[in-house]
Order: sequence, then C-alpha cells, then structure tokens
Amino acid sequence: MVEAFIALGSNIGDREGNIRNAFQFLEAQLTVLKASSIYETKPMYLENQDWFLNCAAKVETDLSPQQLLKFLKNIEKEFGRKVVERNGPRIIDLDIVFYGNQVVDEPDLQIPHPRIQERAFVLVPLAEIAPQFVHSTCGKTIAQLLSELDYDKSEIKKVATYGTRGEP
Repeated sequence: MVEAFIALGSNIGDREGNIRNAFQFLEAQLTVLKASSIYETKPMYLENQDWFLNCAAKVETDLSPQQLLKFLKNIEKEFGRKVVERNGPRIIDLDIVFYGNQVVDEPDLQIPHPRIQERAFVLVPLAEIAPQFVHSTCGKTIAQLLSELDYDKSEIKKVATYGTRGEP
C-alpha cells in the first residue's frame, strides 16, 4: 500500500456537491486517510471563469501510479467532465500530486505534480493535512513551499471543513 495525495477542484455547477460526491467515488477504490477543508480560490492561468472550490486528500492505495491516474480519469468521465480548454472550467478535476516518494516522468503523468510550487490552491489544502510531507524532488516540506510562495491570501478562503475520512 502507498500513501498518495490527490488534489480536487470544481468550478461548474454545485461545486461543493461535486467535491463531496467525488469523495464517494474515491472511497470505492481508495482509503481516504485525511481530507482538507474546502477552499474557494481565484482561477489561475485562465482567469475569465468562475472561482474554484479546491481541497486535498491523503489516500492509501494499492493501485500503481498509472492505474490511479486511470481511476481518477474515469471518475472525471462519470461526472461528465469534458476538456474544452486547458486550465478552463471543469465540473471536477482530480490530480495526483504525490504518490509516496516516487518520481514518475511519463508523457501522460508527472509525479510530483510539476506545478505544485506555484499553486496556492494546492499547497494551502495540502499544508492543512500534511505540512511536514517532503516534496520528493526539491526536498522541501509542503509548509516550506507554501511559506516561499508569493500569493494574495484574499484569493483563497476556507468555506467548508471535512473530517479525517472525507466526511462533512
């Protein structure tokens, strides 16, 4: 079994409901060990869209990184996600941020997630559940990465709290 971290996000429809429902799908195949609060965040890269709700989950799995990616992509399909525009609106987005301490560099999968250091919408929820987790390639903790990130704190705010098993 491996502990992995998954980032969840939604900015279409019932954003909070989408995230809560995604946890039900995750728990069908994974053990959710911890879940962060849900944060409302300003969109990055493509700013002309609705704000996102984001959170992070620490899970335990016996799936390989590629199997986990396939599982997450199937959940996105179940929700009806269609990729129309890179970084554009999405009903649900599920990304593998870390998979233990493994490094994966394949055309369709990079672990650790390659842009985590620039994303407060990922680092803030991760810092809530795993501040001392060490990034496997840069050697810094999540708390250190967040403290080094220059971001507007007014553009990320806690809107809901989850329990340790992803329950409201």
